[in-house]
Parts: sequence; structure tokens; C-alpha cells
Amino acid sequence: MEKHGYREGASRSEALLEDFAWHFSLAVYHPTSTCRIGDVVDPRLRVKGVERLRVADASVMPAVIGGNTNAPSIMIGEKAADLIRERETLARDAA
Repeated sequence: MEKHGYREGASRSEALLEDFAWHFSLAVYHPTSTCRIGDVVDPRLRVKGVERLRVADASVMPAVIGGNTNAPSIMIGEKAADLIRERETLARDAA
């Protein structure tokens, strides 16, 4: 039986190993925690060292969660909107 271009008894090639890696390295999980709060962004979701840039998605989560990332991602977006709105309100009040 042929699986991923391999026939039993045949030599294993680089192409076979690459195909095998691509096939079995996929996950059903959504990437998170790549721009964690505290490491890459501050608690107000601003990217450290970059002016006027915020990250408001699952990448700011400090740890990978065990459940679906949809609801927490929506909550992060809502919090970012509140933080931005608060900043604009403060700027208007100061003027």
C-alpha cells in the first residue's frame, strides 16, 4: 500500500520525509501566545519599542488556553477598543 509516496521496501527520500512532515505537522489548534503581554506588548496592548502599534488578537494571550480561542479573542478585541477609546477621550478632555 502506498502512503505519502512511499511503497513498502522502497528507500526513503528527502521528498518523502518532507511530505511526511508537512502532512503530520498540521494541528487543529490556533496559534496563540506569540506576542505575549509582558514580553512583547504592555498591559495596554501596545507593542514595546514601536510607536502607535497595538496587537489585539490571540497572540497576546500569556499562555495557550485549553479551549476554543474565539471568545477570548473577541474579548481581547473589545478591551483594545476600550483602551483606544479611553486614550482618545483623555486627549479630547486635555485639549
